[in-house]
Amino acid sequence: MASGNQAQTRARDAMRVPNLILPGWLLLPATVALLFLLGPVVALLFNIPWHRSWELLTQPESLQTFGLSLRTAVLATVVCTLLGFPLALALHHHARNHPRWVATIQVLVYAPLVLSPVVSGLALTFLWGRRGLLGQHLDQVGVQVAFTTTAVVITQVFVALPFFVSTVVTALRGIPVRFEEIAATEGATRWEVMRRVILPLSMPGVVTGMILGFARALGEYGATLTFAGNVAGVTRTIPLHIELGLSSNDMDQALGAVIMLLAVYVLIIGAIGVTRMISRQHR
Repeated sequence: MASGNQAQTRARDAMRVPNLILPGWLLLPATVALLFLLGPVVALLFNIPWHRSWELLTQPESLQTFGLSLRTAVLATVVCTLLGFPLALALHHHARNHPRWVATIQVLVYAPLVLSPVVSGLALTFLWGRRGLLGQHLDQVGVQVAFTTTAVVITQVFVALPFFVSTVVTALRGIPVRFEEIAATEGATRWEVMRRVILPLSMPGVVTGMILGFARALGEYGATLTFAGNVAGVTRTIPLHIELGLSSNDMDQALGAVIMLLAVYVLIIGAIGVTRMISRQHR
């Protein structure tokens, strides 16, 4: 038994990658960075009224907000997947022959990542609002988008789609081109190559992109407030519920909504961990 443990220890030691790039003194700023990130989270956890968590979570308004947030975030994730995978696949393919054009398009696709939330909300308003480029025509036929639940979903798709696309593009780049060439040589059509080669190999990245997109959609605040407003039961998501509690000086209500987000984020982190574990097992 002891010899078996020693053999496993030697095997692990043989698999370890030697440290060729990390000077010891860099561990100090790395530790400071880690504490800088963890400090606020720890402070938040210490100030949450855990003894009142059940009471705060089961309030009718909290349950309504939680349900609306989940429905809109799930729908936004589905839309991101249906639209984002073809976009990521197109960017990945055309980057081989037209890298400059694709680089320009990617800058536009990833723009919501760097835009201020308020600017994103204004941009959506100028497109979908009653006087927007598209919104004015929809308003003429009796379709209003701004300050509706549809506006929440559109906002979430706008901010989450870049996360999904960037994650999937990274996953697609990790697939050797020769796999596509071998499948095509065997007589596979483009659809078959995509369905039997590209999609299975990129699935861990697709799932990770969906999880990250869902998390981003669930936490969206600024653009939603600007474009969709803060209407109870219609557009009030969990982040807006937190804002309402803060503005009304009801810290317990705000922290109760924080518990909702933290619970979902724990599940999201767990889902990412499971996805990575399954991906390693299939390699």
